[in-house]
Amino acid sequence: MEVLENSPKERFQVSKQKMEKAAYILKTVAHPIRLAIIDLLSQEEQMGVNDICKILDCEQSLVSHHLINMKLRGILKSQKDGLNVYYELKEKEITKLLACIENCDCNM
Repeated sequence: MEVLENSPKERFQVSKQKMEKAAYILKTVAHPIRLAIIDLLSQEEQMGVNDICKILDCEQSLVSHHLINMKLRGILKSQKDGLNVYYELKEKEITKLLACIENCDCNM
């Protein structure tokens, strides 16, 4: 019987912890509106809900739902100024995901 030098567990390129974190982040942003919000916030340091709604041509309730969800999961942070709420990226590294999507040549 031949003994394998490297077990399948040792051949993983990414640790289990990193895979779980990646899955959490991917589940959080896995929606076209959420990806569009991240794209907008990667270009502008901070944006108000109304401005995001106008650019995305979406209803405020829908955009607010996505913004709050991403804030609760640690992707965004917000600042309130009177009646207006402004959002910005808390995890700036998330923009690398956009570059990955842009460069993907998947045949789907």
